[in-house]
Amino acid sequence: MRLDFPKIPNQNPNQILIKINSQIAKLTHSHQFTKALQLFTQIHSSNDLKPDHYSFATTLTACANLHNTSFGNQLHTQVIHTGYKAFSHVSNTLLSLYAKSNDLKSVKQVFDEIAIPDVYSWTTLLSAYTKLGHVDYACQLFEQIPERNVAVWNAIVTGCVENGCREMGFEMFERMRRSSVRPDHYTFASILSSCCSLELGDYGRQVHSLVIRTGFLVKVSVVNAQLTMYFNCGMVEEACEVFQEARSVTCNQITFNAMIAGLVNLDRDMEALMMLTEMKEACFEPTELTFVSIMSACSSARLMKLGQQIHADAIKTGFQVSTAVSNATMNMYTNCGDFHAAYLVFKLLEEKDLVTWNSIIECYSQQHSCSLGLTAYLQMQMTGIKPDEFTIGSLLTCSELGVTEMIQTVVAKNGLILNIQVCNSLVCAFSKHGKIEHAYQLFTNMSSKNLISWNSIISGCLYNGLPVQALMLFCELQLDDIQPNLYTLSIILSSCASISNLRIGKQVHGYMLRSQFRLETSLANALITLYAKCGVLDCSSKVFSGMTERDVVSWNAMIAAYAQHGKGKEAIHCFEAMDKGSVIKPDKATFTTVLSACSHAGLVDEGCRIFSSMMNDHNIDPGMDHYSCIIDLLGRAGHLDEAEHLINATPFKVDSSIWWSLLSACIFYVNVRLGRIAAGFLLETEPDNAAIYVLLSNLHAAAGQWEEATSVRQLMLKNGVMKQPGCSWI
Repeated sequence: MRLDFPKIPNQNPNQILIKINSQIAKLTHSHQFTKALQLFTQIHSSNDLKPDHYSFATTLTACANLHNTSFGNQLHTQVIHTGYKAFSHVSNTLLSLYAKSNDLKSVKQVFDEIAIPDVYSWTTLLSAYTKLGHVDYACQLFEQIPERNVAVWNAIVTGCVENGCREMGFEMFERMRRSSVRPDHYTFASILSSCCSLELGDYGRQVHSLVIRTGFLVKVSVVNAQLTMYFNCGMVEEACEVFQEARSVTCNQITFNAMIAGLVNLDRDMEALMMLTEMKEACFEPTELTFVSIMSACSSARLMKLGQQIHADAIKTGFQVSTAVSNATMNMYTNCGDFHAAYLVFKLLEEKDLVTWNSIIECYSQQHSCSLGLTAYLQMQMTGIKPDEFTIGSLLTCSELGVTEMIQTVVAKNGLILNIQVCNSLVCAFSKHGKIEHAYQLFTNMSSKNLISWNSIISGCLYNGLPVQALMLFCELQLDDIQPNLYTLSIILSSCASISNLRIGKQVHGYMLRSQFRLETSLANALITLYAKCGVLDCSSKVFSGMTERDVVSWNAMIAAYAQHGKGKEAIHCFEAMDKGSVIKPDKATFTTVLSACSHAGLVDEGCRIFSSMMNDHNIDPGMDHYSCIIDLLGRAGHLDEAEHLINATPFKVDSSIWWSLLSACIFYVNVRLGRIAAGFLLETEPDNAAIYVLLSNLHAAAGQWEEATSVRQLMLKNGVMKQPGCSWI
């Protein structure tokens, strides 16, 4: 596209050039950088006009913003030939060009050729070195700067904190305060944003007080930085106070975005959604970041309808082409279980990045569709995008053993095997497939381990029936000076429960009481189960009584504890307390547990009443486990006709566990007719099981039907079924 020169009659070339320079500057300031370069090219190709130092300076600025080093190098050559390099503003724009292109060598070369560097020259040089991570050298350069104004101090302070040298940045900020240079809103915004953890909350408050004293609270960038700081430190009330004070004075879209993002990160989703409403009422249109944050707030099934409305709003405002918004939308639909909607968003998105591909692979992973996940992975590679640790982790979640071994080969080839997250995922995957020795070998070969590494191998041992090894690894973890978390302690308590190791279980309980965990709900649940399996029911009851917050697992664990100890009435009493006196309502597992308690305690009437209330009062359809419990209860009590009637009324095919329960009851009460029916169904599924023939033969013998008993034994021999002889180690 060709841009026309302004038509200015009766003016000399110099006057025309001034007008054109002004037009280039306007294009640059309005971010129309490509048009600015095109206009400069037309000046350069003109026979009547020659670019001056203003032309070069503004055009170099456009090049810097476009990161167009090829065009910039040509301009650099022309600047040298025309002698305009002697102008400081031209040299400084050359510095900016190479700094934004991360060309540190050229930055240093241009800077060294400047006869008398000004403050802008030094600031650009400092920023270039800190941006590329050379903070120590930048600090040495800083000490050489003869005149340090606020821009120079901001460059070194911001450079330090943005490169992870937070303490050094704070030290420079304190030096700045002690000098005669007064911090500005950029300084405060940089320092406040770096206070991103709870331990830095007090320092952040001190800086906040300084902001108030110096009058920078009216600057929106400082307000936004304060919001980010308080949310990062978990100080929600302080963040809300800052927001309420600022909205009447200074507020913009970034302010609302900071509030929404902060609330979402702290799982205060409903408040974040209300903040979006306030944002619209304040006449601020949602931005790309707004939609990205708010989609995360809708990532649960109960909020999916609202998420769909927000997705429609994003489409109406033109953000359907935004890769970041589409990625967040895909994650929202995946977390809500609407995998088809996630796929449609993926399909319609033209510009896909690594996060996009990771999102669709994670979507397939949650569907347990390994083949589709691998297909997406191969398509991603064909586009030239390389996988990262999140790609590998999602693939391993749903992969079969052969695919897992293939993935290990791939990551070893491309170097990702050195990534700690990838190794952790491989340890989990091989443990899941029963290859615990291979998982342990991967674990021991890791050059560095984090808590997730230890949790992966410890849980892998427990999953593969090696609780003792899990406990040994827990001891090694403590020697490695890594603090366990909730998940670690839950695994260890489960390991102790599986082998009834009361001694170590009590030690873990003591550690919890001494540490910050106290009686966290998940740990208290594990303790209830541990003490119950170790035979200490009183301790289970004490833990349950001492809980400040209980969930459905807590109630189920306590009911199961009573059931395991034959305390059927106490289990029912606990169930009724949950049902009537708690906000937590029974689920399917609750009914399975309490019905099992009734079965083992012979509480027929209570069991039948609870089974009926499950359907009538709680609208829960009984599953196979519930039918198994109630049929076992009826069978143990001798109500075999009722048990038979219930089996016939079962809405699905009865599995072998129910027939085994009924056969045992028939033998005890010598019900030959029903016993033969149960044995017949069992022989269909387990024709080579000698126990069925033996029990049926014994049933006939108990009923005095010796011929039938003999016939069953002969049928057993005819079918080639052999009974394993018993033996004793005594």
